[in-house]
Amino acid sequence: MEPYGVLLAAGAGTRIGMPKALVRDTDGVPSVVRSVRVLRDGGCGPIGVVVGAAAEEVTALLADAGLLVDGGLLVGGGVTIVPSLDWQSGMSASLRSGLSWVAETPAEAVVVHFVDMPDVGADVVRRVVAGRVGTGDAVLSRAGYGGRAGHPVLMGRAHWEAAKAAATGDRGAGSYLKRAGCPLIPCEDLTR
Repeated sequence: MEPYGVLLAAGAGTRIGMPKALVRDTDGVPSVVRSVRVLRDGGCGPIGVVVGAAAEEVTALLADAGLLVDGGLLVGGGVTIVPSLDWQSGMSASLRSGLSWVAETPAEAVVVHFVDMPDVGADVVRRVVAGRVGTGDAVLSRAGYGGRAGHPVLMGRAHWEAAKAAATGDRGAGSYLKRAGCPLIPCEDLTR
């Protein structure tokens, strides 16, 4: 199974004074570029990058890195810009936008990841996908760190509508994932 990826990168980053997607690591790589590579190198097929604040700058960074071609879609690499028109209302709007985008594809499952997680590498994505519980469109798993739920999250298509319904304000699908008994895949040994 090759899941699609959804990268939530729409926030304004008001606490840090700039959108987190634009933050550069010590090597000068923007968070959005690094995070797309993490998903791709972790085994995701097409990736939807959800944008809101600084959408034009985020798109330009992805284009400059060679990740966007032909109107937002890189043939073979599969990076698509997914606008979150209501991104100011909180992270839930971005999650709903990303899940709505992937619902229009043939994907059975999606890995949802945040742009502001520099300690999460491709090895974490691979482990979460490999450790999944269930089959086909019912798969479900998420990274766990010291017994606490974290990201990324792998969700099969059967979970998308309930996850969207659970997301409100600045809260994602955590309440749904808890009710669904989403298994934690230990990943604390993989973070930097």
